[in-house]
Amino acid sequence: MSSSSDSLSKEHLGFDPDALALRYAEEREKRIRADAEAQFVQLGHDSPFANQYLEEDPYCESQDRAPLFDEREVIVIGGGWVGMLTAARLIQAGVNDVRIVESGGDFGGTWYWNRYPGAQCDIESYSYLPLLEETGYIPKLRFSYASEIYEHAQRIGRHFDLYKDAVFQTWVTELRWLEEAQMWQVSTNRGDKMRARHVCLGTGPANRPRLPGIPGIEDFKGHSFHTCRWDYNFTGGSPEGNLTGLADKTVAIIGTGATAVQCVPALGDSAKQLYVFQRTPSSVDVRNNAETDPEWAKNLQPGWQKARQKKFGEAFLGGPIDPAFLDDGWTRLTRNLKELASQTTEPIPGLVQIADFKTMEEIRGHVDATVKDPMVAEKLKAYYNQFCKRPTFNDFYLDTFNRPNVELVDVSTTQGVEAITETGIVANGQEYAVDCIIYASGFEITSSYERRLGIPIFGRGGQSIYTHWQDGMRTLHGLMVSGFPNLYLCGGGFVFQLGANYAHGIDVQAGHVAYTISELGRRGIKAANVSQEAEERWIADQLETKGSGLVLGGSPDTCTPGYYNQEGTTQRYRNVRRETYSKGVGAYMKLLSRWRSGGELDGLELET
Repeated sequence: MSSSSDSLSKEHLGFDPDALALRYAEEREKRIRADAEAQFVQLGHDSPFANQYLEEDPYCESQDRAPLFDEREVIVIGGGWVGMLTAARLIQAGVNDVRIVESGGDFGGTWYWNRYPGAQCDIESYSYLPLLEETGYIPKLRFSYASEIYEHAQRIGRHFDLYKDAVFQTWVTELRWLEEAQMWQVSTNRGDKMRARHVCLGTGPANRPRLPGIPGIEDFKGHSFHTCRWDYNFTGGSPEGNLTGLADKTVAIIGTGATAVQCVPALGDSAKQLYVFQRTPSSVDVRNNAETDPEWAKNLQPGWQKARQKKFGEAFLGGPIDPAFLDDGWTRLTRNLKELASQTTEPIPGLVQIADFKTMEEIRGHVDATVKDPMVAEKLKAYYNQFCKRPTFNDFYLDTFNRPNVELVDVSTTQGVEAITETGIVANGQEYAVDCIIYASGFEITSSYERRLGIPIFGRGGQSIYTHWQDGMRTLHGLMVSGFPNLYLCGGGFVFQLGANYAHGIDVQAGHVAYTISELGRRGIKAANVSQEAEERWIADQLETKGSGLVLGGSPDTCTPGYYNQEGTTQRYRNVRRETYSKGVGAYMKLLSRWRSGGELDGLELET
């Protein structure tokens, strides 16, 4: 083995770490904006875009119904993975009086709305799709497309009989704790005033789309839509592509994150001309998709999914790498870290950063190997740490820029598109006339609590939860809040910090919430409120824990702006350390297990 100095030499590594650090800083500086997340339009129900992006459903007809004034033991808000997993675990725990309230026309959440061409999961299906064993389903592909994922959401709904009491096309307008009744009142746009002993907020992180606040966005006279409301009446085709309606159209897509990486290939294949407006390139690693091996599926043993999820999490977070994940892009950094560590017997200062440089050099090398025009290739290279922004994986995106009808418009030097006119887009001082603008601008994932949840919530004494959180999120276990009895923040807060597989993290929380509610019912408890002392203890523990910051984008001082770091804002309105659990999903599972096994419901003030 070589010495650490030999292992870290430019000659041995094939790159200069100091030069890359400087390049990263320069690229970040180009993209810093004083308005940070204020650059995006807030899509509330009073927004001029509310009808198009929040209230209208292009995928089903509106259904009339009478308002509901009944009572339920549990109301779950949200019918995506968070809400469905929570409801399923509640039913398994013996809590059967459960209603899901969902704004879409069916179950699925993000996977109901995201029907854009090429949409698929980034985490392998066998680990990502929840409740596979419970429903007896094996995904067709290693990385499922959206249509199969949506079908699986419906399968879960049928398997656990969740359709029976669910209400769709309904969004919550207020949650209010009724002290005398010791219940929550759930008000909705349908005039409902339902009551529930317990409320589970399962709205998830990607429930509210956002638009770029580009001057003139309301002036465009052509056609426009957000990717989560894809308009196949205009584009033709289907989620499989073949967008025949664009054959004579000039199309612009604004945004080059995970969504654009998936839908740009279909647009490039179909549009007469496609302009891709890019401020920051995504890191695009190989997908390595494949059909499921029927022999492998036939030989799976009971408990296989949880075991696989555990192995995936370990591999992602630097632990042992199961052979199943040796070609998975999420483990590339871990593999490089282990390779570098094996080359020397001496400790290597800054080893994780060196491994990250190596990882991104490999991904940038993939750009060079795919994109024929060197100038275009250079613009498509991501110069930042792998987890500063959400990594993407696609086998068709980069090759799309070899098409003569596709043009990459780099707007990094002007910090984005300058304006939208009645007929097109102004960028770099030039107007691009287009027939259609597609916004691939994502969701309110890490914006302010009130903006992201979008629901007024009033607890004891009529206090707003957002007032309670004015100095930062305050919870116990990231799930319950002092002054807001019987309210559970399922799948919110720090779930991203538990690992790349979001579905696994929310399942951990769903099981814990199901235990808590079932145990409260068994004991005849009407109200369970987190004590202020327990909330303070949890916050102190969070602030003392030194986490890697791996999943939530690292330091805003070194990372390029993105939703992981609140678009690089210098004055952060969310202290992420208050809402993270940086020790990982394994440690979190053990912590919750100890709390349950104690049987004391420690930290909860109980009222019968």
